[in-house]
Amino acid sequence: MAGTNPRAARIAALIQRVIASSMEAQLHDKRLANVTITEVRVTNDLQIAKVYWTQLGHEGHEQGERRRAQQALNQAKGRLRSLVGTKAGLRLTPQLEFIFDEVPGEAHEIEDILALARKRDEELAKARANAQYAGDADPYKHDDESDDDDFDDDDDVEVEDWDDDEA
Repeated sequence: MAGTNPRAARIAALIQRVIASSMEAQLHDKRLANVTITEVRVTNDLQIAKVYWTQLGHEGHEQGERRRAQQALNQAKGRLRSLVGTKAGLRLTPQLEFIFDEVPGEAHEIEDILALARKRDEELAKARANAQYAGDADPYKHDDESDDDDFDDDDDVEVEDWDDDEA
């Protein structure tokens, strides 16, 4: 992919700029109104360019709009490839594959999960503010307290000597 070959990475960036600007200026297809090119990955042999795209759709109509946009991109594939070829000046123009990018939609789901977690954290913070300890506030013993249970250094324990002969 583009990460291992610097030339492939440069060509991927060029392809992304050419396709994004061409969609606005030259394609004039209403199905591509809210389409954004998020990333382009080119194979190391420069044969295939995977173009990742996403679309800001209307609530409830995302699937239909996505299907129509995919159809429009597939129909414009040849024209976009020739535009990339003229701008890049390559001997061989990569074949374009358009793939819908699921990452932005998943990012919204993650943001919703994080918002829910923040709300739960706020509720727990409120509950903690009014909470009281079940026992003592500080259940641990401290050095300044004296207890009779502690061993004193004055109490010595006698240890009997064992003779090896008696055993």
